[in-house]
Amino acid sequence: PRPVIGQLLIDILIGLLAACLTASSNYVINEILDAERDRHHPVKKERPIPSGHVSIPVAYAEWILLGIVGSALGFWVNASMGWACVFLWFMGTLYNIPPIRMKDMPYADVLSESINNPIRMAMGWFSTGLVAMPTMSIMLSYWMFGAFLMATKRFAEYRSIGDPERAAKYRSSFKFYNEERLLTSILFYASLFAMFAAVFITRYKLEVILATPIVAYAMAYYLHLGFKEKSPAQYPERLFREKKLMLICLAAFLACGGLLFVELPSLEQFLVPWHKPPV
Repeated sequence: PRPVIGQLLIDILIGLLAACLTASSNYVINEILDAERDRHHPVKKERPIPSGHVSIPVAYAEWILLGIVGSALGFWVNASMGWACVFLWFMGTLYNIPPIRMKDMPYADVLSESINNPIRMAMGWFSTGLVAMPTMSIMLSYWMFGAFLMATKRFAEYRSIGDPERAAKYRSSFKFYNEERLLTSILFYASLFAMFAAVFITRYKLEVILATPIVAYAMAYYLHLGFKEKSPAQYPERLFREKKLMLICLAAFLACGGLLFVELPSLEQFLVPWHKPPV
């Protein structure tokens, strides 16, 4: 019925706005508390707060207001969406605010930031009116995929600064990290992503396995960008300028999305063992 569809669209749009406002609140507190360290970064020192063009009390008020409004809109959609907004905001406080400030802890910085990926996925899920949680395999897979992206970003930042002492002044976790440790963690996160994704694919939609080569290519190309001088991987907001990466990601998205609607019974016969070993 049209009224139901209309209400669903409204809920999705309000849910999107709630997610954007809550995430924006986290970005504001991140900018406030990172201002002193950002002054040691060759590019971020030009941002409004590090360069002294923003009133700090006003910025704190914006952080609180965005968090409250975002969470309130989430609860307007439904309780699950509201609690997802609160959890996203809470993780932002753990990531940014002392004395915990997980952003300064090696490995915890990547994992606590990338957990926002499955939280945002849950927000989209709940905004459609679904109450049950998404399946855990896809949530864990998306978490590890985000960790892969974040660790590659850290790797690109570390290489770009090029001076371990100056890097440690910019980001406390760089006192521990080096290129070898970061690359090792990237491989670890990518492997876990593949494992959890395989669980989801084999359990729910085996045909999606045909898209894995292009997904792997997208990840490999992103890591390739991390090795570049002045790597765009440092600045996720600029990645849309990387035309080749965008084309690969679009192809991966279309392949995964399209295969969700394809039925290939022969594929299961090909992949499942013909003779199972005796128990």
